[in-house]
Amino acid sequence: MQFLLFLLLIGRRASARPHPFRISALVPQVPAAAFLLLACAAGGKVARAQEPPYFVTYSEALEEPGNLEVATKNLAGSPRDAHTFLSSTLELEYGATAWWTTELYLQGQTTAQDSTLFTGFRWENRFRALPTEHRLNPVLYVEYEDVNGADKSILEVTGHDGIGDLQTPNGEGRREISRTMEGKLILSSNARGWNFSENWIMEKNLMGGAWEYGYAAGVSRPLMLRGDIRNCVFCRQNIGAGAEVYGGLGTVHDFGLRDTSHYAGPAANLNLPHGPTVSFSPQFGLNHNSAGVLWRFDVSYEVQQLRDLFHQEAE
Repeated sequence: MQFLLFLLLIGRRASARPHPFRISALVPQVPAAAFLLLACAAGGKVARAQEPPYFVTYSEALEEPGNLEVATKNLAGSPRDAHTFLSSTLELEYGATAWWTTELYLQGQTTAQDSTLFTGFRWENRFRALPTEHRLNPVLYVEYEDVNGADKSILEVTGHDGIGDLQTPNGEGRREISRTMEGKLILSSNARGWNFSENWIMEKNLMGGAWEYGYAAGVSRPLMLRGDIRNCVFCRQNIGAGAEVYGGLGTVHDFGLRDTSHYAGPAANLNLPHGPTVSFSPQFGLNHNSAGVLWRFDVSYEVQQLRDLFHQEAE
C-alpha cells in the first residue's frame, strides 16, 4: 500500500481538519494514471536493480539507456515535540543515454493529527563525466526543486536543515514555497566488490538566500559476488548490505557543523529474481538538531527497454 501512497495523494485534496494516522484513510480512489503506470511496469520485462542500497548517497550507477525504473521512497519518523509522519516520493528514472539519466520526483506526506498533502516535485539529471570505469568515477548532478515547507522526504540535508523543519504544522509549512537549484559532485569507487561513494552537495534557493552545503557518503557490498546456480529468493548474491552517513555543512556565510543535523545508519536491499528491489534502513540522528530515528523503506521496479515498446506500436 505504501507503493501507491503518493499516487493516491495526487488524486486527493489536502485535508483541512486533523485526522488520526491511518494509511487506510488515504485510499479513497486510485487515479487512472496509477493504473496505467503499474500496467506499463507489469507488461515490460523486469530486471533486478544493481545499485548499492543507499537512500541519500548517490553512486556512479546510471539507468541503462531506454530503461525505466519506477520506485517509491518512503520515510517515517516520530520526532520529539512533533507528530508521527509518513512521507512518500514517487520516482520515475529513465536512462536517456549511456551518460545521462533523468528523473522526476513527485512528493507527498501525511502527518498524524494534522493533514495529508502534496508537497511538490523535483527534476533531477545525472551526467557521467567519464565513459568507462576508473578507480574514481565522477558524476555531475543537477536538480530543480519546487517544494513547499511541509516536505518531509529528507532526500538530502543541506545548510541548517534540522528537526525544526519536521515540527512545523502542515498548514504553516505549505505556505512556504521554495524553488531551488541543487548541484552535486558524486565520486564513486569500486574495489573487490565494495562500493565507496562520496557526495558534495550545493543548493541555492532561487527565491533568495545563501548557498547551502551538505554531504553524503556510503559504503556497501553484495553478500556474495559470484552467482549461485540455485534459483532462490534469499540467496546471498541477491542481497546487498552497507551503511551511509549524511548531513548539513551550513551556508557560504557560516560554513561548518554549528546548528546542522546529521544521520547515519545501516542499509540493505534484496533484489528479487524477476521482480522488484526492496530496500530498508533505520537511520539515527547524531546530534540534538536531528530526529531520533528515521525509518526508510523503498520498493523499485526496472522496466527494460521501455522505448522499444513505443517503437513497436508505431510500426
